[in-house]
Amino acid sequence: MRRGLWVAIGVVVVFVLIVLMIFGSYVSAKNQMVAKQESVHAEWSQVDVVLQRRADLIPNLVATVKGYATHEEKVFDDIASARSALLNAHDPDGKIKANGQLDGALGRLLALSESYPNLKSNENFLALQDQLEGTENRIAVERRRYNDTLRDYNTFIRQFPNSIWAGMAGFQPDNEYFEASEASKTAPVVKF
Repeated sequence: MRRGLWVAIGVVVVFVLIVLMIFGSYVSAKNQMVAKQESVHAEWSQVDVVLQRRADLIPNLVATVKGYATHEEKVFDDIASARSALLNAHDPDGKIKANGQLDGALGRLLALSESYPNLKSNENFLALQDQLEGTENRIAVERRRYNDTLRDYNTFIRQFPNSIWAGMAGFQPDNEYFEASEASKTAPVVKF
């Protein structure tokens, strides 16, 4: 009888230890998923800040160019609608799509400067162009960081056993990566 009691206690202790290990693995994985998801949100916030900076620079750039290129209304309308779409987008996917439209419209606006020699020598235009170039570099850096952080999160929740815990805790892969827009894949046409 005594031996059977010790065996039963041993089995219960082993069972409790196994349950504690599994629970510990779940808690650890969930905490890491929360931290990685928050990193994705933080990186997206950085992207959002630089996109907002660019959106704020655009009206000044457009106003400067409008003074020289008054008959280029299509370009100005495209920029206005793309900027409006960016400012009105509330989720990463919407902002990513609106950003692609804005990339193409800005490329066409900057290509206009080649057709207007006086514009190319205007100090305001040159200063705004430099600010925009710096902002574009920041955007590129923040997009890369965001994509890297998102990739790290997605990799973590897809790995075993994290994929099991992710499913139980409600974590889903997030595929809202920044990709090169169609407009940025073609060079703007510059006519002299």
